[in-house]
Order: sequence, then C-alpha cells, then structure tokens
Amino acid sequence: MPLLDNPHHDGSPVYVRLGDESQEVPALGSVVALRMASSTGDPIDAVWIRTTYDAEPTFHPCTRDDDGAWTGAIPVHNPVTHYRFLIVRGDSQEWLTGAGLADRDVPDAYDFKLSAHPAAPAWGREGVVYQIFPDRFARSAAADGRTTPGWALPAAWDDEVIFEPADLRTPHQLYGGDLDGITEHLDHVAEVGADIVYTTPVFPAESNHRYNASTFDGVEPLLGGDAAYQRLSRAVHDRGWRIIGDLTTNHTGDTHEWFRTATADPHARERTYYYLDHEGRYESWMGHPTLPKVNHSDPALRSAMVEGPDSVVGRWLQPPYDLDGWRIDVANMTGRLGSVDVAHDVARAVRRTAEALRPDPWVIGEHNHDATGDVDGDGWHGVMNYSGFSWPVWSWLVDPASPARPFGRPVTVPRRPGPVVVQTLREWQGTLGWRATANSWNILGSHDSARIRTMVGDPAVHRVAAGLQFTMPGVPMVFAGDEIGLEGVLGEDSRRPMPWDRRDEWDHATLATYSSLAAVRREHPALRGGGLRWVYVDDDTICFLREHPAGSVLVTARRAGGSAFDVPYDGAELLLATEPGAAGDPGAASAGPVLTIHLAAG
Repeated sequence: MPLLDNPHHDGSPVYVRLGDESQEVPALGSVVALRMASSTGDPIDAVWIRTTYDAEPTFHPCTRDDDGAWTGAIPVHNPVTHYRFLIVRGDSQEWLTGAGLADRDVPDAYDFKLSAHPAAPAWGREGVVYQIFPDRFARSAAADGRTTPGWALPAAWDDEVIFEPADLRTPHQLYGGDLDGITEHLDHVAEVGADIVYTTPVFPAESNHRYNASTFDGVEPLLGGDAAYQRLSRAVHDRGWRIIGDLTTNHTGDTHEWFRTATADPHARERTYYYLDHEGRYESWMGHPTLPKVNHSDPALRSAMVEGPDSVVGRWLQPPYDLDGWRIDVANMTGRLGSVDVAHDVARAVRRTAEALRPDPWVIGEHNHDATGDVDGDGWHGVMNYSGFSWPVWSWLVDPASPARPFGRPVTVPRRPGPVVVQTLREWQGTLGWRATANSWNILGSHDSARIRTMVGDPAVHRVAAGLQFTMPGVPMVFAGDEIGLEGVLGEDSRRPMPWDRRDEWDHATLATYSSLAAVRREHPALRGGGLRWVYVDDDTICFLREHPAGSVLVTARRAGGSAFDVPYDGAELLLATEPGAAGDPGAASAGPVLTIHLAAG
C-alpha cells in the first residue's frame, strides 16, 4: 500500500516553522507557520487550518506552494495549541490529524499539538538510554565481603532465576550485583552505544528490586552505599554521559522510616504522609500491604518528597550524587486515589524542583497505559512508551508460539499485519502529540516485561525490532542484556544476571547491530529529530521516511521475506542493514527479516 503521496504533517522542523531556527518552542503570543505536504497531482482545491482560541474553533487559510505543499499560520494563544487541517476537493472534505486522514468529522483527541512549555533537554532527546537492574548486572570484588541480610535468599551468579510472581522467594533472591560492578563495566555500555545510564532504585529496601524503599536518605549498603553511587556518577560524567535515578513517588515500603513512625505515633507529622485511618488501616499500591501509598494532598509529604532542594527529588540531583534526572515509578498513579487527583500538580512539582537545581534535567514518567493528558509539557517530559511503541511493535513481530507472557494484560500479544500496526502508531502519536512522542522512551522490553528475544524468537526479527527502536521517533531505551540476546518470559524472569564469564553464549551479531544502530542514529539528525512520513506498508513490510532539513533517512523494515515494491529513492545510499547481503535499494525484494536504513536526500 503506497502512502507517500497522501497529505502529511507532523511536528518536526520540516512542517512547523517557528521563525528562529534556534527556537525550540513557540512563544505565547507568537504566530507559527505550518506546512502540509501533498502530491502535485492531488486535486486539492483549498486547505484550512482549524485551531482553537480559548476552546473556540477558528479557521486559517493556506496557500499552495510550487511543490504541492500547503502553508498557513496560526496564533499561539494557549500554552498547548491544538490544530488540524481541513482539506477540500470539490464536494468532498477530509480532516488531517495526528492519526492520519479522516473522511468524516472526528473528535479532537488526535489533533496536532504545539506546546509553549519549555522543551526537554537535548541530551535526553538525542541520547540512548541503558537500563540496569543493579542486583543482576555485575558484582565487584567488594560484594563478596558483604553480609547477606535476613530477608534475602542468596544466589550464585549462574543460578537459575526464581521468577513466578506467586513464589514468595521471587523478590528475595539476591545475586549481589552492585554499583561498583556497573562502574567497572561502563566500557560495555559504550560498546552498545548508550550514553545515558538509568538504574532501577538504589535505596535500601527488603527486596531485590528495591521499589519498597525503607529510607530515601542513603544508598543500599549491599550496592556499595553512598560512596559507590558517587563513584558511578563521577565515572558516568567523566565520559560526558548522563545518569538518571529511579524514584517511586506513589508509595514507600512498609519498613520505611516514615511509615513506621506514622503507624507508631498517631500524632507524628508523618501520619498524614499516608492514607491512614484511626484503626491503622491504610491504602496501598494495588492492594499490596508492603507498599503503602503516600498522600500528595498533604503539604508536608509534598515538601518531604517532591518540593524544594531538601526533598527526596531535590537532594539526589545535587552534589555529591549529581543525578541528571529521574524516572518516576508508577507516575500514572501518583497523586491519584478515588476522587483525589493531584497527579499533574505532583508532576509539575517534580519538574519545577529539578529545573531549579540543574540547568537541563530530564523527568520521565512510568506509564504503561494511555498517558494522554499527562504529557502536555509542564510535567513529565515523556513516558516509558509501552502503549505507543512497545505494544504495536510487539504485535507486529511476535512469534505466535512464543512463551512470552503479556505485560499488563490477561491474554497473549496478538500478531497483527503491518497496516493495522501503522494505524496504531499513528493514533498513539496523535493522541500523545509529536513532542511527547519524541521525548518518550522506545522500549522493546524492561525489567517489568518479557524480553524481546523471547517475544520474537528469531534473532533476525529481534534485530528488526532493534532497528525500529533506534529509527522511530522517541528515545531508545535498551534493557541491559537485550543487546546480547538474553531471554525471559516475564519481567521477573527477564532479570537474569549478565553472563560476563560466558561470552561464548552472547549473540555477538545482535550486539554489533545495536552498536551500529546507535552510531547511525548519532550521525544523522533525521533519526534524532526528523519527522515521520509513512511511505509504504503491507502485512510484512513497513517503510517510512524521517525528514529533516539536514538530510532525510528512509527506513524499510520487513518481518519476513517479501517481493519488491516501488519507492522513489532507488539508488539511495545504504547506511545500515541488520542482516548481511541485504539488497542495496530500499524497495528491493528480501529473502527474510531485515531492516535497512538509506540516506534519502541531502
């Protein structure tokens, strides 16, 4: 199905012109020029841009350029400006929104968005994130001298992971990975091509995942304590990289000092930190009593956790730790309970605190559902984009016989054809908005989900998935071990220790692909900030163009072998192919799964 001649617009610099090329966001009160591409052979009679002025629709006419494109302008009156294109051909009318073309009136949910709020830092948008689960990444020599606490079940590095959620041993199996182990293996992170280190929580807790913190005042001694975290931060920054922490703002552990004080003393200041009643009953995360939910309606709790330099959020962004930002766990539930919803206030407070302490912090929210409305630009810069990236990619590439268990659903991942997947990606990009999509993490798997290798089975298909992760709008987030083909049927099983002493078991071809993809992404601005224009799709093929003023890049992904298709870039320079021997032209026939990247235009 050829798509390139369809009318097109997105939020990239090719289609949104702010006047000053150095300007990243439109100023309130300014006028922004917008461009809609169309074929010179498309008999369009007129195009209007419909926007809203204080929620009242207004229409602004466009003029046609010599190349067939239409250009118009709209005022930026509200902090988030919504708009769409009305296309007229004789007696017919179509709307163009972020979800594509519609020959009927459609809701505003998919309208394009312009945000006047400050942009996310460039280092975040342009980088590659490497996620590390500290207990399973690497052990330093110092780990052997540490005493195993009573709650833990010690495991040797090569022991099989206990992973069933119903098994009470699962959160207590301790392999002894530590922060100095991470520092000692930063060369591997560099080989992958990443430059942003993100670790899951490092606060003391009675579990291997440490999302049930017992304090926020120090680093887990089993990980090496405060000094080890400082060493890791210095080592990361010495390479010119960034480091991001992981903080749960929705709950603490039931052993947390705040909670113990709150339950022991009805008059304690910490009592209002939680949803505690007079009989000692309390709200918790999804009914888990070990994870009591905090009360963000309480000013004292907000001050302690998210507001100001002395809060938990603020303290770790300052020397000697110097975190460059936070990934906020359970961001979608933070500040929400029944009729209470202060989630946006919390997100703004986290970002406000971070921006007061660092010149360019990055704040990402965990959200495994629909983040629409939570990413308008003044709170979370983006999200872990499971819905808008992971699920569509999984559903295109999944092996129906895979033992992988679904993340957050009661049924397995369905296998879907290319046109359905492309429409899904369009709709998510439309509802989240261009900027939020570009700032969010492209995830193939994490510590909470099955591994991509287990999901797809075939190493070649895995490499196609990695290609999409690095070439679609968004920031690649690689879960440590994906690059060497580690497996896992669900999140807890995916937390297998890195097999440093068994490199013969590594998938070195896939590691080389990740490294090459990161290099190509770093070299070509189109892959970091270009638009997304669909070129061709069939059941087994997806082809798209990343357009950028500095040069455009064409990506062709095939989940299976297929015949040739017409694409107007024959002879384009091949930049990368995930399989050896791939044909030079982007539309050439393929004998099997492969992703190619071509330089489309100078």
